[in-house]
Amino acid sequence: MKNYLLILLMAVTLAACDPNVKPDGDADGSAADGSTGAQVGAVGGEGGAAGQALSASYEASAINDANSVLAARVIYFDFDSSKVVGDFVELVKHHGRYLSANASASIRLEGHTDERGTREYNVALADRRAQSVKRLLMFQGASSDQITVISYGEEKPASLGHDEESWSLNRRAELVYQ
Repeated sequence: MKNYLLILLMAVTLAACDPNVKPDGDADGSAADGSTGAQVGAVGGEGGAAGQALSASYEASAINDANSVLAARVIYFDFDSSKVVGDFVELVKHHGRYLSANASASIRLEGHTDERGTREYNVALADRRAQSVKRLLMFQGASSDQITVISYGEEKPASLGHDEESWSLNRRAELVYQ
């Protein structure tokens, strides 16, 4: 009897962890209203007014649409980290899908850090940040031929302050379409 309960518990746990199960729709990501779930709010506090839905079309012209999720092109990182987290994962996925759907599009990933750390360390960390974004883009179907990476380290700060707020704005990777 204990073995039966253990097997049942494991089956329920595995079913709950199924990555194909979406909370608001079918396994293919489509919602009950037939949409693809591509409407998102402001990603990471960027790209539109709070609560405003942003479109996620992957047509070639979508890259120039200010109401597109693709208008947000800065990925922020935690201190001393190159891991893409939170809403920024979804943002990078949208850009990867766009690149996958538009083989002629190309992007330059610019890695940045704050001023703390040695120049060499910051250049390496900025490169790791840009490479993390590149990997996520490629997981969505973007080709490595579409992506170039450059590491600026601390050389091009977004904010010139010497406090946590400024440092958090400088820990970033920028997506620059060419």
